[in-house]
Amino acid sequence: MIKKLLLSTIIAFLFISLKGQAQSDYLIQIGLKDSVHSEVLNETREFYVVLPDSYVEGSDTKYPVVFLLDGDVMLNALQTVHSFYSGGFMPDMILVGISNAESRTRDLTTSELSERRGQAYNQENGAADKFTSFIESELIPFVEDHYPVTNYRTLIGHSYGGLFTVNMLLNHTELFENYLAIDPSMDWDQQKLLKESKDILSQKSFAGKSLFVSLGGQLHMADTDITIDNVMKDTTEYTLFARSIIEMSEIMKANKENELNFQWKFYPNDLHGTIPLPSIMDGMIGLFSWYQMEDINKFNDPQTPNDVLYQIIKRREKKLKEHFGYAVAPYPNFLFNMSGYMSMDMGNFDKALMYFQLNTEYFPNDANAYDSLADYYESQNDTENALKNVTKAYELSGSDAHKERLEGLKGK
Repeated sequence: MIKKLLLSTIIAFLFISLKGQAQSDYLIQIGLKDSVHSEVLNETREFYVVLPDSYVEGSDTKYPVVFLLDGDVMLNALQTVHSFYSGGFMPDMILVGISNAESRTRDLTTSELSERRGQAYNQENGAADKFTSFIESELIPFVEDHYPVTNYRTLIGHSYGGLFTVNMLLNHTELFENYLAIDPSMDWDQQKLLKESKDILSQKSFAGKSLFVSLGGQLHMADTDITIDNVMKDTTEYTLFARSIIEMSEIMKANKENELNFQWKFYPNDLHGTIPLPSIMDGMIGLFSWYQMEDINKFNDPQTPNDVLYQIIKRREKKLKEHFGYAVAPYPNFLFNMSGYMSMDMGNFDKALMYFQLNTEYFPNDANAYDSLADYYESQNDTENALKNVTKAYELSGSDAHKERLEGLKGK
């Protein structure tokens, strides 16, 4: 009964991994600073990189990547969400936080203004196309050359960054698979991008693309009687920001034939400055809802037949490949390994063999997968196959432990 409970607990919480952390004078350090010199922007741009806990230097494993605008401000929120939810709700990913501290308005606004709200507007603005060119032709190639990332990308932006994110979806759709626009400034330039979106969304295909949009509860700066139910009836400048986001969401929902996977959420208790954290949490979970693990109850039940579990695993493998566009293991190696040993402890040796063999199939360069499979064969007094797998483990690792075990098996 104890072993059965342990197996259930382990699988039910398989998406939680132990989070190690290097010794430091600080509790948390987030994001390794890097930079790239941009010919497009004529400057050196800083960004910050967070590698997943599963990253092993020298490994051939590559990860999906998230690009976060205003990364020097919001990377903490993204890293926190990813740390808690990776594994079961979203994949392990590399997080790239782009700094927009110096020229934020210039970089992120999508058209140029000389006047705003009836007054002269002297701040440099409207260079989103140039910043897009930097991301496409310089930043993404640099990240791909220096970090183990795949071409499965997510873009996140808040406020002006949300405006930029929507513009990227509409006009540079191919660069990212997922778009998360947090309280986006769709009121910019008298709703210019919003007005342009009507034709784009009705004429263009967004198959395979996903967008999550959020709206904060600050619907009117001076009138608390304005609510989500009546804000669209207001015609003042005070509600233009909120009305623009709602109108965009209505346009998105009205064009389902373009196949865009669209979600949006209203946060009545959040202000413009507090909405990023809940939006990142809900948005990332929503954008990766297809990644969440299915049929956990069947894995928890020791009576589930092997062929049923095998079919679930293979269906997930197919599903992930369809979404990512490339083959990935359906579950992490520690899960296959753990499930194999727990099955052995419970006397389900056929099931244990299935898990251990699948681990070597999906992780052919993992020495521990072969060492664990050798444990199974040794438990069955099959020295020949145990020796074969320890030999493979030693070839991959070159470790003294595997060498010592190999010599011990040869002596039997």
